[in-house]
Amino acid sequence: MNRSYSSKCFSRKGLCFDFIQCFVLLLLFVFFQGCHKDSKQVVYKPTPYQLPIPKYFPTELNITADNPLTVEGIALGRYLFYDGRMTGSTNPDSMMSCGTCHLQSRAFECGIDHPKFIGGHPFGITGIKTPHVMLPMMNLVFNNNGYFWNGLIHPSNPMPGRQTLEDVVYMGLTAPHELNGDSARTVALIQKIPGYPELFEKAFGSKKVTFKNIERAVAQFIRTLVSANSKFDKYLRGEVALSDDEMAGLELFTTELGGDCFHCHGSSGNPMFTTNLFYNNGKQTDFTGVNDDPRDRFHVTGNPMDIGAYRAPSLRNIDLTGPYMHDGRFKTLDEVLDFYSTGVVASPYISPLMHHVNTGGVRLSTNQKQLLKSFLMSLHDDDFITNPNTAKPSKFPDGTSQ
Repeated sequence: MNRSYSSKCFSRKGLCFDFIQCFVLLLLFVFFQGCHKDSKQVVYKPTPYQLPIPKYFPTELNITADNPLTVEGIALGRYLFYDGRMTGSTNPDSMMSCGTCHLQSRAFECGIDHPKFIGGHPFGITGIKTPHVMLPMMNLVFNNNGYFWNGLIHPSNPMPGRQTLEDVVYMGLTAPHELNGDSARTVALIQKIPGYPELFEKAFGSKKVTFKNIERAVAQFIRTLVSANSKFDKYLRGEVALSDDEMAGLELFTTELGGDCFHCHGSSGNPMFTTNLFYNNGKQTDFTGVNDDPRDRFHVTGNPMDIGAYRAPSLRNIDLTGPYMHDGRFKTLDEVLDFYSTGVVASPYISPLMHHVNTGGVRLSTNQKQLLKSFLMSLHDDDFITNPNTAKPSKFPDGTSQ
């Protein structure tokens, strides 16, 4: 009996010991599992960036739903915008960036005095010229009427890859007349550069570099390129007065019997200084062969009245963005004023807003041209072209400079 009782008691003690052992092991498992969770990679949540909308500017922003502005995305985009390795090469002869052509000092256009692009008509890494001269990268976030000289890039375009600013970035990075990059090669190179994977993780949640996220980051940066602090902006805000000549030029700008500029470039209450619409402004009469070039508005809309029509570019920082017109035919602003004064010619396709075509233009006197030019100079925004936040970084994520 005693032996049997002791055996039962020992068995119960064994069960108790087993239970305690299991419980301790369970606690250890939970503890170490918690430690394992703590050691996992931090999941980054990008910081939303609220773009400041300047006074009197449009409030409808062109920001795609799947690419909201974030502090981290903009910072990454700035590096990529200026990094010559976006071609997928580290060979100095094969490096080129968006910033190679889009110079901050020229309102993110190349300007007529670019040391590499004589005459202001840029060419890509392959030496192939771009079809048209450049439009400045400025206030694009406020443009909802399509990008490029003909507005090809617009959400209404049924062709995938031709709808958003992100698509513009893709085209710039891969087009033979621009960076001529290979998406796979570019992704592989950026992935290997120290510092970039971490920046992609902070911006998009993964250290894996993708071309889509490259497009997104660069597009975010471009959307922050806002020019809004010219002398004229300060005048609108009541901070400064325009000179007598500038005021006289403004009056010429906004009246049909003066310069008649406002129909296409916006009235004094439109700080964009463009309608972002498309016009045949009377540069020529013969369009034979012109529309073999699929880059006027006609080749987007199919409307014959859009033959020879191109975007009216913004007049902001106009002193920096020559040569002028889509083909760069005018090298100076004085030549442009001369054209609108006496050089306009009629054709079946000329915009009905060119009210003075029958007299060859608006017929400004030499003094009136100078007054109008004085006003146009008031649209120069020095803060925009010197902003350190949008300038080329002194060093890239791997500590190198270019």
